[in-house]
Amino acid sequence: MASDELPDLTAVLASVLQRVPAEHRPLLIAFAERLAAARYRGWAAQCADDRQRADLLACARREEEIASRIEALDPASARIQRDILAANPDLEEINRALFADRPLRQQLTLQARGERLGAATWRAFASAAPDAAVRETLLACARLEEDSAAVLEAILRAPE
Repeated sequence: MASDELPDLTAVLASVLQRVPAEHRPLLIAFAERLAAARYRGWAAQCADDRQRADLLACARREEEIASRIEALDPASARIQRDILAANPDLEEINRALFADRPLRQQLTLQARGERLGAATWRAFASAAPDAAVRETLLACARLEEDSAAVLEAILRAPE
């Protein structure tokens, strides 16, 4: 893949999600949300613009909030996530490799696409959720993803 060519996040997500039972997929994504939060904090630490730094830190908080909301849906979430990671030790490397050795603007573009894909994924989970409270939690997560996507898209539109 050329360095200026961005990976197909939908294909990557689909291949990773297929590794776990459908009922555990939200918890797998919650783990990825925490990785994204760390990535946002890293970008914020390198950001010279105070406003953008604050916006990136707000994105990190949203990622943590999404993960926490999803994990709160299952009392066994910590054990399930440990089991998922034990069975899939390459998950962190897959996540890292998506962003590695890319210029910051490409990383932000990729993350913005990921946020939009995340929103669509939470909505898909919500449409299949039989419980109204779970459905609302998933839809709230979708809105949080969209808020972060909008932040990244605004940063990308700003003059360099």
